[in-house]
Amino acid sequence: MTKKIKILSWNVNGIRAQLKKGFLEWLDKEKPDVLCLQETKAERGQLTREVTDHKKYHSFWHSATTRKGYSGVATFTKEEPISVEVGFGVEKFDCEGRVVSTEFKDFILLNVYFPNGKKDSDRLNYKLEFYDAFLEHVEHLRRQRKKVIFCGDVNTAHKEIDLARPKSNEKVSGFLPIERKWIDRVVEKGFIDSLREFHPEPELYSWWDLKTRARERNVGWRIDYFFVQEALKKNLKDAFILPEVMGSDHCPVGIQMEF
Repeated sequence: MTKKIKILSWNVNGIRAQLKKGFLEWLDKEKPDVLCLQETKAERGQLTREVTDHKKYHSFWHSATTRKGYSGVATFTKEEPISVEVGFGVEKFDCEGRVVSTEFKDFILLNVYFPNGKKDSDRLNYKLEFYDAFLEHVEHLRRQRKKVIFCGDVNTAHKEIDLARPKSNEKVSGFLPIERKWIDRVVEKGFIDSLREFHPEPELYSWWDLKTRARERNVGWRIDYFFVQEALKKNLKDAFILPEVMGSDHCPVGIQMEF
């Protein structure tokens, strides 16, 4: 019997703000099997049970311990996972609440909010260190014969097609050659950029600058991704972006899997 699984990922830019904009109604309408949220900016205890103990979803949260109301990820899943892990065992990264891993029978899913490097050189270095440590963790999982999917706000556009104005952003964190090379490494290690398997066309973005009202003109960046291990390619049936979903400076992205 074939099992279809729809997985969505969305940087909500604050789950409490999103709740006021109809998040729960959207979730009930969209009905993903798994939903990965980034930049939740909240601890579980700050939210109502309507969210944390949702009648249709198990939810798992990783919040920042160093700064309140900062960063944070949460994974909602209809099926109870075999195992759940928050963080990936490196305290300097785990204290910022950036990773939730949920393991299922056919794959392990890592929901990740990768650091932003725009603030200064220290944060750029932190981001690059996170990239390297995370990829090492992924390789560790693969050595254990896990089939890996990771998704979330990667905070880097991979290629020129992935942002509206590549030339003017070549020296901006989020499109620096050193950041883009990390995504090259991800692909070289046998991960598929799921959206590009189905949609090679331009002007597909997942983030827009709110200050310049860039969304109205679709002057955006594609910085939210699903990377699927090559071993799962046959199970990957579709990948998509949902730009019509409002409420954040990001829109949801998703994949359809079949087992």
